[in-house]
Amino acid sequence: MLRLSLMLLPALLFAAGDLSPVTVLPRDGATSTGAALVTGRPTPGGSSFRVDIGTVDTIGGTTYDWQANGPGWRELVYSPGYGLHATWMYSAEMSGTTFPDRNMRYNYYDEGSGYGWNWIDPDYMQSGVNTFAQRSGYGSLDADPTSGVAVISCHYQGTGGVTPMVAIDAAPGAGIFDYANGEPVLGVTQWPPISVGQDGTINIFPITATYDLSYSHIAAGNWPTFSTPVTGFSPSPGFPTQSIAASKGSGRVCLTWEISTDDPQDAYLRTSDDNGVTWTGPQSLQPPDAYGGDTVTAFHITSLFPFYDNDDRLNIVANLSPEVNDTVYIIPSQIWHYCPANTPQWNRIHVAGCNPYNLLAAVGYNATYACRPSIGQDEDGDLFVAWEQFDSANVEPSTSRLRADVWVAGSIDGGITWAPARKLTTAGTASCRFPCISDMAGPGDSMAVVYEVDQCAGFFVQAEGPATDNPIVVQKVPIDSLIQHGPYSGRVIRPNGGEVLFGGDTFHIKWSVTPQTFDHGVLSLSTDGGSTFPTVLGASIPPAETTYLWDSVPYLNYTHCRVKFAAKDSLGATVFSDK
Repeated sequence: MLRLSLMLLPALLFAAGDLSPVTVLPRDGATSTGAALVTGRPTPGGSSFRVDIGTVDTIGGTTYDWQANGPGWRELVYSPGYGLHATWMYSAEMSGTTFPDRNMRYNYYDEGSGYGWNWIDPDYMQSGVNTFAQRSGYGSLDADPTSGVAVISCHYQGTGGVTPMVAIDAAPGAGIFDYANGEPVLGVTQWPPISVGQDGTINIFPITATYDLSYSHIAAGNWPTFSTPVTGFSPSPGFPTQSIAASKGSGRVCLTWEISTDDPQDAYLRTSDDNGVTWTGPQSLQPPDAYGGDTVTAFHITSLFPFYDNDDRLNIVANLSPEVNDTVYIIPSQIWHYCPANTPQWNRIHVAGCNPYNLLAAVGYNATYACRPSIGQDEDGDLFVAWEQFDSANVEPSTSRLRADVWVAGSIDGGITWAPARKLTTAGTASCRFPCISDMAGPGDSMAVVYEVDQCAGFFVQAEGPATDNPIVVQKVPIDSLIQHGPYSGRVIRPNGGEVLFGGDTFHIKWSVTPQTFDHGVLSLSTDGGSTFPTVLGASIPPAETTYLWDSVPYLNYTHCRVKFAAKDSLGATVFSDK
């Protein structure tokens, strides 16, 4: 039945009006600089949307309602022991197309001082602080795991053209930035996502004016010097679809991009194991057979968000579109998760769509019906994915654009299976756009999502509608509202991947299981990557114990070892295990 409906889509194209996406970029030619001046501006009114789960903090605002060209990038990061970092693209301009006050704005939820956001004003357009001293934008956020400080990127109009810049905070939440200038090392490059590695290396992955990709980094201890760019990322994406992730547990880095000019639209990745010094060649990322039959599965330009989890596993989330007769359609849209360590490697998270006759308006530029997924996890290793999804019946009458909501789904088994997705918002007369989930669970044992509440669906930046003061909000969602564990939950904390042990070493194995009501635990060793666990290290470990001293590592020559902790009941049956 699904195949038949897809085969009919070309015939319905004109009746429905917006079954295929449009790809454009905003005008970005202004070179003026300066901070925003909004004296005399009236205090914005309330936003017309409803939160269905959790609570919302309004942390800022913007009239620059176009927050991302292609995929969403990391814009919300939790630093354990410090707080939650957030960034967004800011402007207060209400007319024109130059946006001279455009900037990457920053706010910080401080766990160490009153558990609140640092810069909050009754007029939310005044909340947060500008990161850069000149007109800037189209950057992303990460935090240095060694210090907890925010690291924010942007591009700006330099002396030789548009070029990246990176800012690093003086202390967690200080809002006092030092800068690393990308010119002339990177040349004319723009749209620069970043990710910070385990040792503090800042990895940056912009695109040139001719849509060639360029990778560079600022090595740990080498601030503010950019390395010599790595180029030659063939094939060229043809559009800013690139993204980046660096591991917080090793020197691994992953670069992803989608080829918007291919038919079908393909995806690629490159990886490094040494903080970006050497790289594998481009690897084609083959999509799953999401639609079947004669319908081709295509990556959309809003796809591909990479992430290294606590076990140092690569995860990529993507939104996939059907392609029929060389035309890519916006419905049905599917959200999928890829992890090369899983079997199967691709697993479906969510399907979104409607009968084409019920699609009452267009979704707008650079979007499909469900798109821009981002991924994070909690301390137990549970994965969570957020995305924007349109409502086929919720139309902004002044622009004839559909309004969107924010959705989230969770997985307790590393992405093999996913709980039913939950809608976090009801858009009402606003549109909830460009969500990004936090990389880690934050305050109050919750997953946080930052997004824009566009007061008029249809982009002011693209001259589709009027300028509006759009809140930037962070919604904190209780984890137990998204996933349900069995009676026990937990994980092996150490080792978590990448450790090298030598014969005779002493090593502290650590795990966590709650509640501690099982009878005993069994700790065992695998030398074949987890297929079998023939060696028992501890056979009857009390429930309250959470560490084991491996006081003499055996003299074995294996490179695929794993440790498993299994919680047992009084009859010896396993009630929980993690490896």
